[in-house]
Order: sequence, then structure tokens, then C-alpha cells
Amino acid sequence: MEGCEVPELAADAVLVKSVEMPKGAKTVLGYDFEETTTTEEGGDHATRVLERMLYTGFQATSFGQAAEEINKMIRWRLSDEAVGKDEPEEHLDPEFRKGVKCKIFLGYTSNLISSGVRESIKYLVKNKMVDCVVTTAGGIEEDLIKCLGKTYLGDFALKGTELRSQGLNRIGNLLVPNDNYCSFEDWIMPVLDAMLEEQKKDGVLWTPSRVIARLGKEINNEESVCYWAWKNSIPMYCPALTDGSIGDMLYFHSYKNPGLVVDLVQDIRSINTEAVKAAPRKTGMIILGGGVCKHHICNANLMRNGADYAVYVNTAQEFDGSDSGARPDEAKSWGKIKQNAKPVKVYGDATIIFPLLVSQTFAKR
Repeated sequence: MEGCEVPELAADAVLVKSVEMPKGAKTVLGYDFEETTTTEEGGDHATRVLERMLYTGFQATSFGQAAEEINKMIRWRLSDEAVGKDEPEEHLDPEFRKGVKCKIFLGYTSNLISSGVRESIKYLVKNKMVDCVVTTAGGIEEDLIKCLGKTYLGDFALKGTELRSQGLNRIGNLLVPNDNYCSFEDWIMPVLDAMLEEQKKDGVLWTPSRVIARLGKEINNEESVCYWAWKNSIPMYCPALTDGSIGDMLYFHSYKNPGLVVDLVQDIRSINTEAVKAAPRKTGMIILGGGVCKHHICNANLMRNGADYAVYVNTAQEFDGSDSGARPDEAKSWGKIKQNAKPVKVYGDATIIFPLLVSQTFAKR
């Protein structure tokens, strides 16, 4: 068999000639821990690892792209745009244009407030780094409940039947004593009584966002996201406000002291207006998880023909047609993200991804 030529079919199949790579194509290159050079901004190994994510591949590259997208939201100013022919006279002032920033919508699911991601979210709201927040009922009540009692580390393998008999509730590998919810009932009932009295006497129209602001004011605790949202007049929307312990409390209250009304219609008008009247600002979406908070922000931005920037962080897949799993390109088909935008989805656990993203974006500014 010596001296036989490689079969032409096999050679053609294996030795296919490559096209020339386009100019500017990025080379895959992860961080080498033996590197001694420092980055432009300095920093330790961890910082440099994160900076090199963009060139690492797979979800690391998506992480790097997400950091770039968020930094674009943060950096954008109206002064970056050419003056349009129909712009109002006040928009022509260079100083005015320098002060107009991107409006950032932040959405997250309740499990992230149960976890330690709460502190990252509080940091953004406390420092007015986001403009509008959307979450679920748990994203409100777990924040308030943590001001009244502690959440503990447990294990995913703990048996539900045994925990139930001990009065412990499991959220993944976290444990919440049921006494925390009893304390929450004791705390919230007088607040609901006062709200009902104001509705009757003063004609106050309660909406979910107005309820949340009131609860944030009443909790009066600087560890609370809701407190800082109230303090900084950042609207927090929760169209599914009754889907959790707050719903339980409203249910009990409807028997003890009936009559409290919470109007959803005014809030849908309010959040849509947040997007529609954002102009001349651009809008950006940072959405952790899926479900209600994801769609509510996307749908609001549909009203302005799409957000300019978008970052999704979740573990959901698109094969079942769920909105949670839908990739950003599907949102483009609805007009929820602008056609010329370059949105990013990171497939990963937000408890890992989001604090790292904050460290590479908001925390640097």
C-alpha cells in the first residue's frame, strides 16, 4: 500500500480551502494568568479575566458584548446625535444636548431579590443609575420582608415535606422562615388600612406603582430597593402585584377591612408613557429573567417602535415559543427593539452574570 495517493474525494472533503477572514475579525484569546502587563485601567486578575471575556468565545463573549451594550446605554448623550431639522429650539443648546441621557429600564424576577443580587439592584436604584423598574410581586415583597427577617442559605436537595413541618419555605437553595411572612402581615395590614382610609376620604387612586412607592416609604429601611425607588422617585411597576404574599395580604384585608381598589389601567398608561415620551432620549432595556417583567418592558418600548439597546440575561430556551426564551431578534419582529439595534442575550444564571456585569459597567462610572 506504500506510495498510494490520498483518495481525491477524501482530500477534497478534508482540505477545503478557507476564504480570507474579513478585515477586523477578532481573534479568540482568553486571559493568560502568566501575563505581567496591566490593562489600561489596571486591576487584578479577576478584572482582567472579565475584560478578556469578549474574546473568549461562547457565553463569555456574550457577556463581553452585554457589558459593551450596557456601557453604550450609559455613555450615550443627545450630543452624540446630529441635530434634526424638526427639533425644538431648546434641543439646539449644546449644554442641553450633553445632559440628555439614555432612559434605562431594569426588569428582574423575584428570585433575584430573594438572592444576593438584591444588593446589586439596590446599588443601581440608590445611585439613580436606572430610570424605570419592573418586577414581579415577589420582587417587591421579598425586598420588604428581608427588612423584617433574614433569608438563609439551604440546599436544593432539602425535602419539601420536612421543611413544611418545620415552617420553612424553600426558594431554590435558600430558606425563608414562615415567621417572616407572619411579620410581613403584621407590618403591612396597618399600611393597607391607612391606604383605604385615604382612598375613602381623599379620593386617592391607588395603582400598583403607587402602592409600591407607599410601601417603600413606610418600610423606611436603606437596605430596601423599594425604599430607594421611593426616595429617588424612580417608578417601580408590577402588573402582577397580587401574585404572591402581597396578594395574600390583600385577600385577607378584603375580609378584615374591605374596599381597597388598585387600578391596573393607570399603570399601563404610565409605563407606556415612560417609553413614548422618552424622546429625544434613547431607551435601553436590561432584563434579568423572563415572564411578566421581560414582556412588560419590551411591550412598553413597542409603543415607541423599539428600544435602542437591550440586554437579556436568562436561562430560558426558545424552542417552546415562550416569551421568556425568546431571543432579541424575535422582539425585533414585534418592533420591541429597533431594527438597527445590536441587542445581546447571555444564557446564564443572573446571580453569577449580573453582579459581574455591574462591576464592568455602572460601578466603573
